[in-house]
Amino acid sequence: MKQRHVTPTNAATRTLRYLPWLVALCLPLFVDATTSGNLAYCLLWAFSALGLAAMWGYGGILSFGQTAFFGLSGYSYGIFTLNYGDAWFDSWLGLGAGLAVSVVVAALIGYMIFFGRIKGVFIGIVTLSVTLVLETFMAQTAGPQWTIGEARLNGYNGMGGMPQLTIPWPGGPLTIENTSFYYLVLILLLVVYAIMRRLLDGTFGLTLIAIRENPQRAEMLGVDIRRHQLLVFVLGCTLGGLSGALYTIWGSYITPSTMGLTAAAMPVIWVATSGRSSLGGAILGTALLVWLSQNLAIYGSQYALILLGAILLVVVLAAPEGLLPFITRHLRRVAKRVDASRHRRSTCLKHEEGQS
Repeated sequence: MKQRHVTPTNAATRTLRYLPWLVALCLPLFVDATTSGNLAYCLLWAFSALGLAAMWGYGGILSFGQTAFFGLSGYSYGIFTLNYGDAWFDSWLGLGAGLAVSVVVAALIGYMIFFGRIKGVFIGIVTLSVTLVLETFMAQTAGPQWTIGEARLNGYNGMGGMPQLTIPWPGGPLTIENTSFYYLVLILLLVVYAIMRRLLDGTFGLTLIAIRENPQRAEMLGVDIRRHQLLVFVLGCTLGGLSGALYTIWGSYITPSTMGLTAAAMPVIWVATSGRSSLGGAILGTALLVWLSQNLAIYGSQYALILLGAILLVVVLAAPEGLLPFITRHLRRVAKRVDASRHRRSTCLKHEEGQS
């Protein structure tokens, strides 16, 4: 049986791949509960970035609609839990309701886009239009007539007071917050990442790449390109909805500004910077950029926007494949040069020993 040879470079790459997850698991041990909750905020946006990476990096579908589904799912969670949030399992049903709304709306919009033969940049225009229409509609729901049961939409002020996730406990329901919420988000992120990696590394992912590179040839080979595009679109939008539901659970509020023009551009910047075809890079890059934006927002939100714009400009001009893949590629080159230098040195030493 042929044994697989593992070089030191490959071993180092595997170690680096798992290192961020180990660091993330250990972080709450070194920070307080409030900081763990803030770190959970940085991580929950990664679901939206993962969805866009699948659509854009593999399927070639540039969508500005991630924040639309972010808001839809968040508002759906709030409406459901404010009306039926008495028992501990109602909050979990609210999370499922938010995701279900995202799936249904994404399927309807995706069907109109792909079976309507909309292509290229026009997909971005349609999804951005949907986002802005939803923001405009929700911003004008300030009157007392805009209520759904016990839930008031409150217009641009947003909806608040939603219950957090709880689990049954002997002394009463236990609220999932701060450190426990951080671990919930991290476990969900790990599960979603593993599923996405298995899905996109398999036949489905290869088919999406074929459609992205040459849709006419893929269709001639018998691939139902519209069905595959619709599936990855629904998957990506649902992940955007998961971010929205978790955000609403984290802060117990949701506002129309989460669906604004600035918010719609953020996932695109995160994924473009991290690497469109790198799922792990999308998670790491999004968490780092959100953390950096939050720290800069203390001095003014414009500083975070200026920095993100500058990073995007550098990426477009110097590293079109993404900043993290660009750095990784150069680190691999350095590692290969070091390995080659060591190999030459050991060869010379063996040659000298043989002559002596």
